[in-house]
Amino acid sequence: MGHLTRAVFRAELRRGIAPWVAPAMALTIVVPMISKAAQWQGSWGETQGLLHSLTTLIGGPLAAAAGCWQGGRDHRRRTVGLSLSVPRSRAAQLVMAALPVAVWAVVGHLVAVAGVLAASWPYTGAGGPSVGMIVLDAWFPVCAVFTGFVVGRVWRWRLAAPVLAAATYLVLGIPSYSSSDLRFLNPAEQYYLADQVPVAWFVPVMVLWTGAPVLALVIGYAVRRRFLAVVPLVVAALLAPLIVSSGEDLFREDPVAEKLICTEAVPQVCVGGLDGPLLSPASDALAGLVSRLEGVPGAPVRYVQTSDSRRLPPDTSRLPYTSRGWTVVRDRIADPAGYAWETAHFLTERDCPESVTEGVEEDPATVRVRETDDAVVHWLAPWGSSRLDPAQGAVYLNRLTAMGDTERRAWLGRYLATRTSCDPKAVPAL
Repeated sequence: MGHLTRAVFRAELRRGIAPWVAPAMALTIVVPMISKAAQWQGSWGETQGLLHSLTTLIGGPLAAAAGCWQGGRDHRRRTVGLSLSVPRSRAAQLVMAALPVAVWAVVGHLVAVAGVLAASWPYTGAGGPSVGMIVLDAWFPVCAVFTGFVVGRVWRWRLAAPVLAAATYLVLGIPSYSSSDLRFLNPAEQYYLADQVPVAWFVPVMVLWTGAPVLALVIGYAVRRRFLAVVPLVVAALLAPLIVSSGEDLFREDPVAEKLICTEAVPQVCVGGLDGPLLSPASDALAGLVSRLEGVPGAPVRYVQTSDSRRLPPDTSRLPYTSRGWTVVRDRIADPAGYAWETAHFLTERDCPESVTEGVEEDPATVRVRETDDAVVHWLAPWGSSRLDPAQGAVYLNRLTAMGDTERRAWLGRYLATRTSCDPKAVPAL
């Protein structure tokens, strides 16, 4: 019997729709990935986040349709009676017919994943892909195939497969627009993995949650003791509150991302641990700004990539936020001059409460400070056309430019000493 089962399984692997599922699944994932390569190459998290979305939202309906088509094969061939005459149980027949499609779906998915990860690897820094997410994503097409197979067996209509694909896409896609934590029950929820990793129990819990309803469906269709379908449904009911209550806590900060990688030269340029390849481009982009601040008292000794400048010490300034596909493409800063300008802007940014600035926007002293800040930014990092007010800001820039090196360094030193001050009287005049 074992030899016969293996022979049947090998035959099913080689014939019908099953072998075509692998290239279809691979192309379904790879083609959209290629079109968005600039947005994910260089980040394991961005790469796997997009892989997850494509595998579930696009690959899932494809797998369900393939399973449905396979399930309706006997009805199309009018060989249902012949299948029932075979001594194998309905469950065994189901597994022998659906499993080959699921296997090829997983093969296609893994081929796509391997190719995409290989394309991202040359541009990545520390860290690595999450094996758990790969397993979870590979599991979903298996569940989709078996679900589609049962639907194909029950729903005797030639257009059942494409209709099921469309319905699956809607069922998976619509919940992603919700802001409720119930959306995390959706296996196709789009996860933000750029600097996060799943908690330890996330993958096994989601594997059970995704597979339990499918197992219940298969048991209800193919097993004589259909009441056993209650068991996986109970498991799913127990897991659902855990997933919903956890919500955003299903993921934690990637410890690698929290570490800083810095240049040895002073002033140091520091980026997050996952963005190590950006260290050299960032240093090159800031070379002009650093040169202009050389010898200035109070100039930053460190430039750090962070989202919260309030936690930085006085001798440290903030680097701009980078977004792959926009400001960074394959570990190259798309606009170095703009990057330097934004860094200079952060250096002169005053975190003043609204109670200080509200109602005094046109106060001459406040305007003078704002235009002085803009003139310093433009002198440190010129970028594009001048954005200075020609009546005052441009005058300040001309005065700063006309100063001798010694005089300018002294004035900048006094200016930087007040860069966190909200008192206009404290800011030195140009």
